Amino acid sequence: MRGFLFKRILQLIPTLLIVAAIVFLITRILPGNPAAVMLGPQASAQDIAEFSEKLGLNDPLYQQFFEYVIRLITLDFGNSLSYNQPVVNLILERFPNTIILAISAILIAVTIGVPAGIIAARNQNNIIDYSVTTLSLIGVSMPIFWLGIMLVLYFSVNLGWLPATGMGSLEEGFGDFLSHLVLPSLALATIPTAQFSRVIRSSMLETISQDYIKTARSKGLKESIVIYKHAFKNALTPLLTVMGLQFSMLLGGAVLTETIFSWPGMGLLIIDAIEKRDFVVVQSTVIFIAFIYVVINLIVDVLYKVVNPKVNLGSDGGGEN
Repeated sequence: MRGFLFKRILQLIPTLLIVAAIVFLITRILPGNPAAVMLGPQASAQDIAEFSEKLGLNDPLYQQFFEYVIRLITLDFGNSLSYNQPVVNLILERFPNTIILAISAILIAVTIGVPAGIIAARNQNNIIDYSVTTLSLIGVSMPIFWLGIMLVLYFSVNLGWLPATGMGSLEEGFGDFLSHLVLPSLALATIPTAQFSRVIRSSMLETISQDYIKTARSKGLKESIVIYKHAFKNALTPLLTVMGLQFSMLLGGAVLTETIFSWPGMGLLIIDAIEKRDFVVVQSTVIFIAFIYVVINLIVDVLYKVVNPKVNLGSDGGGEN
């Protein structure tokens, strides 16, 4: 286990360097001069030139990238050009909000998707199975931005039950905070719910066809014990994979949801930074999300070993003996 962890931690370095290089190049080829955008339309050419020089935008790209990597190594994310404060403060301020949204979405997805998948597997090829499978396919295909807008129009505009935007405040009471959380969580949970349902259904169908399940049934065990005690545990491994990937994607991919609902998280921060050409914030937040993504996948690999001790983490982290 220690060798596996050491190997995976070492893999973080080239992964983050590649991500840093890609993000750096993309932010540099975006149209528009960041200095001109930040100074506004009233700025003169001389002001823009002087500000560009101050930001180091006139230096060769390789020199800018080298200095950028050096700052990353020393954990210096720099100062935001538009917010005029350290980027790390912005990340620490917004990241908890995104975590709240992502965890809420995952909890909804697990609560609905996993039981739905098990029920579909137990009722293979009947109306219940077909209904769950169809709904899962619709959920996977549903565009989040469209669903988010529909939720706002129906529950906020037409019915007036829930607030359309914002995060609310615990100072106003937990009910106020929860009411703001419902719609963005539902929108964000749609795709994970559908995927969890599909994965657990397939995994359960494969598991309950194994000989040891047939043996358990032949011993006269209750079907609920066979399903939930024997089959479900072995069907969890592929679900963990999808769950880890989905959670990582929710952290980085909540951009649309946070924008639609004006949820003050990392996604909304990235959108604001792109509009203001604040490449320092864009680079740092993407690197941070990439780091979280890799760490979560490392945790998922370790959980493999906990759920299924037969998994051999020493070779490639995923195979079985």
